[in-house]
Amino acid sequence: MKNQLTKINIFSVKGVQMRTFHITWLMFFVCFFGWFGLAPLMPTIRTELGLSKSQVGNIIIASVTATIIARLIIGKLCDTWGPRKTAVRLLIFGSIPVLFVGLAHDYTSFLLFRLAIGIIGSSFVITQFHTSMMFAPQIKGTANAITGGWGNLGGGVTNMVMPLIFAAIVGFGYTSAQAWRYAMIVPGVMMLVVAYLYYKYTKDTPEGNYDEIGYTKANSSKTDWSVLADWRIWALTAAYAMCFGMEITFDNVASLHFVDSFGLSQSSAGFWAGIFGFMNIFARALGGIVSDKVGAKFGMRGKGLLLAGVLLLEGIGLLFFAQAGTLTTAIVAMLSFALFLKMSNGATYGIVPFVNAKNVGLVSGIVGAGGNLGGMFFGMLFKSENITYVQAFTYIGYTVMFISLIVLVTRFNKQPAPKQEAEAQMIPGSIAS
Repeated sequence: MKNQLTKINIFSVKGVQMRTFHITWLMFFVCFFGWFGLAPLMPTIRTELGLSKSQVGNIIIASVTATIIARLIIGKLCDTWGPRKTAVRLLIFGSIPVLFVGLAHDYTSFLLFRLAIGIIGSSFVITQFHTSMMFAPQIKGTANAITGGWGNLGGGVTNMVMPLIFAAIVGFGYTSAQAWRYAMIVPGVMMLVVAYLYYKYTKDTPEGNYDEIGYTKANSSKTDWSVLADWRIWALTAAYAMCFGMEITFDNVASLHFVDSFGLSQSSAGFWAGIFGFMNIFARALGGIVSDKVGAKFGMRGKGLLLAGVLLLEGIGLLFFAQAGTLTTAIVAMLSFALFLKMSNGATYGIVPFVNAKNVGLVSGIVGAGGNLGGMFFGMLFKSENITYVQAFTYIGYTVMFISLIVLVTRFNKQPAPKQEAEAQMIPGSIAS
């Protein structure tokens, strides 16, 4: 594709490529803010609604389940509508359950709102899809990792900020039961603002929107479901389940774990949970950058070995976190596994754009959905009345280590040269994401 950038100038908003770069990560950021805005307030919500551990677990599962299907659909919509229209419509419709979740007054209604809010987690696919349209093959991994990581940063910021917004509302004289409801208006409004920015300042491609350049008609094609027979895609899906799946699970349970295990206040627990997410400001990008450099020297085999290695270290870090007996030890262990977890996120999507050049949008959606599938299964562990949070973290740690071995033995194809990849993108239906 013409006019793709070969260099990322982080501090620039000049040109449609860099404007899109910044707006698309901001879109994912505010969606993440809305998606997990309730998580740091769960200690209060749990008490007010009288939720059991099993019900809290169901809510965690609901928050990620809808995203599985939504990510598969969003990838195809980006192919047909274009990422710009897809993002704007997702932001507008996704803001509705975020703004009105405060109307929930019992377990069932809250669960349904949480399920509806989970749809906005599919914004990740748009971010990866749109970023890849704007950057040349040799820096796709880096660009995708930065936008994905900075978007994921919303999970850390919401854990830090939402308890403060909650406290401020309480300070104005409202009850705790009212405060968490009003607090969710903030991310809902943010989503609407970014919807306007996305519509006003981005384009589908460096050359223009799909309808301006006739892209949809020229490149329409049927979904190639034959990709499901490719073992490499399933290996990447499993890998992403272990890293991103663990990330969204931790975003959901971290505050509750710190409150219940170490006796922290809701605000303090939110702060430390936020530190976990805040590492996305550099760690996911680091995974993408290293993946690009390793790929340039050792090809796809090197990228695969890198991913296997950081997954293994993530699993080891989780085991240490599970056994931490003091808050200090837990924080150190959390920072350790968080680094490798987020690098794994970036390293996974350093491989995704090169596995199947004709169906990268679909592959991105499948792998992305795998992340939420992992979050759903992990949520079942935290739901069980017979499994403690410590045991759940331990089981997950061993599972991550096992998946790292699967990635290790998976043989990814040799990385295509930039010219070949650029030519591949001109094939009908091929959009890197």
